[in-house]
Amino acid sequence: MNDAVVIPSITPEQAWHLASGSLKDPFAVLGPFATELGRYVRAFLPGARGVEVVGRADGRHLGTLSPIQPDGLFLGRVQGDEPYRFRIQWPGAVQETEDPYSFDLLLSETDLHLFNEGRLFEIAFTLGANPTTVQGVRGTRFAVWAPNARAVSVIGDFDTWDNRRHPMRLRYPSGVWELFVPRVGPGMRYKFAMVGPDGTRLADKADPLAKATEAPPATASIVADPIPYVWHDEAWMRDRGARHAADAPISVYEVHAASWFRPGPDLTASWDALAERLVPYVVEMGFSHLELMPIAEHPFGGSWGYQPLGLFAPSGRFGPPDGFCRFVDACHRAGVGVIIDWVPAHFPTDAHGLARFDGTPLFEHADPKEGFHQDWNTYIYNFGRREVQGFLIASGVHWLEHFHVDGLRVDAVASMLYRDYSRRQGEWVPNIYGGRENLEAIGFLRHFNSVVTERCAGAMTIAEESTAWPGVSRPVRDGGLGFSFKWNMGWMHDTLHYMQCDPVYRRYHHNEFTFGLIYAFSENFVLPLSHDEVVYGKGSLIEKMPGDEWQRFANLRAYFGFMWAHPGKKLMFMGGEIAQWREWNHDSAIDWDLLDHPRHRGIQTLVRDLNALYRQEGALYQRDFVPTGFRWVVGDDTANSVFAFLRHGNEDGRMVLVVCNMTPEPRAGYGVGVPRPGYWREMLNTDADAYGGSNTGNAGGVHSVPTQMHGEAQALFLTLPPLATIFLSPGL
Repeated sequence: MNDAVVIPSITPEQAWHLASGSLKDPFAVLGPFATELGRYVRAFLPGARGVEVVGRADGRHLGTLSPIQPDGLFLGRVQGDEPYRFRIQWPGAVQETEDPYSFDLLLSETDLHLFNEGRLFEIAFTLGANPTTVQGVRGTRFAVWAPNARAVSVIGDFDTWDNRRHPMRLRYPSGVWELFVPRVGPGMRYKFAMVGPDGTRLADKADPLAKATEAPPATASIVADPIPYVWHDEAWMRDRGARHAADAPISVYEVHAASWFRPGPDLTASWDALAERLVPYVVEMGFSHLELMPIAEHPFGGSWGYQPLGLFAPSGRFGPPDGFCRFVDACHRAGVGVIIDWVPAHFPTDAHGLARFDGTPLFEHADPKEGFHQDWNTYIYNFGRREVQGFLIASGVHWLEHFHVDGLRVDAVASMLYRDYSRRQGEWVPNIYGGRENLEAIGFLRHFNSVVTERCAGAMTIAEESTAWPGVSRPVRDGGLGFSFKWNMGWMHDTLHYMQCDPVYRRYHHNEFTFGLIYAFSENFVLPLSHDEVVYGKGSLIEKMPGDEWQRFANLRAYFGFMWAHPGKKLMFMGGEIAQWREWNHDSAIDWDLLDHPRHRGIQTLVRDLNALYRQEGALYQRDFVPTGFRWVVGDDTANSVFAFLRHGNEDGRMVLVVCNMTPEPRAGYGVGVPRPGYWREMLNTDADAYGGSNTGNAGGVHSVPTQMHGEAQALFLTLPPLATIFLSPGL
């Protein structure tokens, strides 16, 4: 309550700002005032016909507010000092509600200080819209960071979207505006109406901290239900760290949730429908993790989520946020981890979003040489601003803690690390030392990974980083960026180019298949066959393969075998596992009817069996990131395009021999030196009849011969199937 001895008058300037929705300090004008004559209350309710003030507890009449100028402003003396509420006469209705301007300061100075320092990592429950109870009154506390705005109002279903009804209070010097609106609860839509520093009314803004949103093309934020989801994944969360270790089998199925399947034309499946169908499929196929392309709210579906605006809310396309909780819970109970793609590099220019949020470049750099992505027509976050850095870190933590997500795959890391990324000379600003490295982004990524490591036990972070930046997956304490894993983009491009060559020419590209082993142990790599390789005219994986139809399928089977045998964790984009002919289209579901054809069904069976073998044989994953886990046996047979190598596990003597024949010529009696005598069992052959192959192979296995070969005292003389990869292991 304002302490004063007279009723504060309203200046003409205040009256004008009040009537136009541009009042900066509403608590100086509205609410209760103590005077020598008693308590007075002033309220601004445009369109109201009358206002009665009654006791909050008993509804007893305490006074009547009379209309004064400007129109919509009411003033009156109110009996006593007890809490009160309004009984408002609207045309055709009566509304009872408490006075928003009768409540004291809401946010603590400590929280505001931590926010400005970029260290308020539970920001979603401080800023944004948070249902709460204040002085026994239920409602919603709204708070938004807009330090340069001249005025901010919260608008929504509760005030007919009238920016004059609920002007907010600025908490100086934090730049945060706050207001408690009584009787506003979950499900209400809202936005923030702002007046920029030059007096211009800005486009109404969605809440950057919204925890629920309308489904596009609608753009309003929604007050989320504060009742926490009751999880059933305690065992998973306790033990997941072991599943994410460097020596764990990690095989990831990448999915665009809106197009994995569609319940009908132009319809999008809910999280509950996906839990019912997608989770059992991932389990059946043997993948350890499901990776979702960005599910944060984004205005344009064609961006696939990579241009998000709501970094704290799952997209409204799939239903309310608790549906996503149920989905993650279902994954965990089925033994499947959940990774989501997360985009802290840039954001779209849509007027209702973060762009020039308070009328100034707030989240982005002012200089387009630093703040605008020419490739994507998006704004670049100002990583050097502490509030922005804290906002982004809090977003990542929110997904990991609130939604129990197991990992974040961080998109476009290369674009963050280099100030000259995709820019010509003169189009970028050097760092303070004159270099091209983005020191602020580097600091942000290290800070982010340090916070995740400290707060989110067992969670992992994965960098999509396409350059040779050193130490991406090395700990921050050792000078690295602190990621758990890094996508191996070089391996993907080299091996796919090799596979696209006609087998007769592969001898001239032999090193493209072997080059990845030169640097395979410099980072903790994931081998990705991602969505980026099956769009924009690149063709599907099966379409990239050369030869007739039989050879195309054989090539793809051999390639998958090589991938699962190669050091590094695995990732495959949906549709690849059934050899979908068509390029991925985000508006269409996977062509599941292809499984009616034996060759497509054979590819699916192979991927399932590769995953099973991968999890069964520790030699295929336990030493992924150390040189002792891999040894070439045959790496230079360019004439025959044959590759042979050994994978070693942690168990004494456990090993797997992998041999790839990348030509359509079967080879009988091909000698391969091995370190152990005895019977070597053929565990998997991608040319097997069950996968659609010619069923050429080694009749279940082969005995070694005491012959010096490849530096070994024993040798296997193998039948190499055409365009195939075989896996063999010695008896113990």
